[in-house]
Amino acid sequence: MSDEQTDTGTGWPQPAGPVRPGGPAGEPDPRPDAPDPDELSPLAPQGPAQPSDDEPAAEPGVEPVDDGATVDLSAVSRSGEPPLAGSDGLAEPPLAGSDGLAAPVAAGRSRWSAAGVMIAALLALLGFTLVVQLKTTSTDPTLGATRQEDLVRILSDLDARENRLQQDIRALEDSQRQLQSGEQGRQAALDEATRRADELGILAGTLPAVGPGLTVQFDAGVKPISANRVLDAVQELRGAGAEAMQISGGDRATVRIIASTYFLDGDNGSLMVEGRRLSGPYTITVIGDPATMRTALNIPGGVVASVRGDGGNVTFGEREVAEVSALHVPIKLEHARPVS
Repeated sequence: MSDEQTDTGTGWPQPAGPVRPGGPAGEPDPRPDAPDPDELSPLAPQGPAQPSDDEPAAEPGVEPVDDGATVDLSAVSRSGEPPLAGSDGLAEPPLAGSDGLAAPVAAGRSRWSAAGVMIAALLALLGFTLVVQLKTTSTDPTLGATRQEDLVRILSDLDARENRLQQDIRALEDSQRQLQSGEQGRQAALDEATRRADELGILAGTLPAVGPGLTVQFDAGVKPISANRVLDAVQELRGAGAEAMQISGGDRATVRIIASTYFLDGDNGSLMVEGRRLSGPYTITVIGDPATMRTALNIPGGVVASVRGDGGNVTFGEREVAEVSALHVPIKLEHARPVS
């Protein structure tokens, strides 16, 4: 084998020198001025570009500037939308949050900030309204100026009224059960009718009454005891559970007090009750719970305070058995009829 031939391993000699690839792609260009195919191959390794003589060499430490526009594919958001373009037409990098996601744009930030300001304003207004309401409801000048002893008496009066109403409810429920008990219903109905007639007779002033109670005496001071003061006392006693009352004057004249009783100021400090003249001092005899009625008259700013403010005095006397013996003439009804 000569020097111009090499061993191909197939038994056929091959000339030495550069070998071009076979096949249609490796056929040589028949043109005489054709370039070498190895220089045009895209797979051929390219070395660093050498600067020409006309171009200035890059200074050391200065990176070359890429004149071409590049697109950063990593700037595309997870939703597949392209990144927002800046003023130079290039893609601006998204603002990354703590979770790695793109932060909202400036318009979104301004919208959320406006909503936050509005919510904060509403919360501040709500808090101011609550504070004003609490100050308004928690401030009671009447109770704030009341002494502790007076508040205890008022509470005791309310408890006594509640107990009395509860007793009335239980009594009515017992009467209802007795009326619905079959054969005993007739006798129970008769007893109930008798009891109600007695109660109505006491309330109407046609029957005398006895029971535990209280006497209240009014002594005039610089000013005489007015009809309004006596009427206020009667109203307070009724509210405290008084069941029967009568009023007596200094001349021992006595008048039964019922729902229709009226009071007028008379001559020379006298008092007109149901058209009858009474002179002072005046004494009201009442049947009911003594402690509750006393508390009702001693309420701050009530009857006792008003009489003492005018220079008078009020004296109480508890009675285990108080007697209301004065009677009122029965009222003849002209228009009212019972419902059948």
